[in-house]
Amino acid sequence: MTTNAPKPPQPPEDPIREHTYDGIQEYDKRLPNWWLFTLYATIVFWIGYWFYYETSEIGPRDTAVLATELERIEAAKLAASANLLDDATLWQMSRNSVFVQAGRATYNSTCASCHKESLRGAEDGGIGASLVDGEWVHGGRPTEIFAVVDKGVLEKGMPSWGPIIGAKKTAEVVAYILSHHEEAK
Repeated sequence: MTTNAPKPPQPPEDPIREHTYDGIQEYDKRLPNWWLFTLYATIVFWIGYWFYYETSEIGPRDTAVLATELERIEAAKLAASANLLDDATLWQMSRNSVFVQAGRATYNSTCASCHKESLRGAEDGGIGASLVDGEWVHGGRPTEIFAVVDKGVLEKGMPSWGPIIGAKKTAEVVAYILSHHEEAK
């Protein structure tokens, strides 16, 4: 049985470009909207990124990010050697900003009540000794300072902070104090 139903109309074919390469012809089609949106969004992102990091210098520079990360790695290595403290290691800790910042926080919460935030002690109205002058009552070598903070000097009113804050935080406090001094050659 045959029906004389009309055939559905064929969609018009896309135009073909006039040129031919190696016997291959291309359709002359418009790119899809999602592809064009992705392209334009990428261009806008690139302009914003370039302005933020390269032109305006608002964003951190690669060298600053690298230096910060290297200091953090060095601090982790120094923290691992906190059990084997000697003068050289404590001086290294005092030159590492990660240790110094952590030491400042611990110092301000535990030591500043007697030695003041300025580290000047009795000179600024505190009851503790000054930690920034060159005179040390119980020895000025880093290991001696560590021993005083760790074990305290009870006859002078200095409590032993080692059992309370631990060896790592004690080393950080000593590093913060040493950061206000120059290493003797």
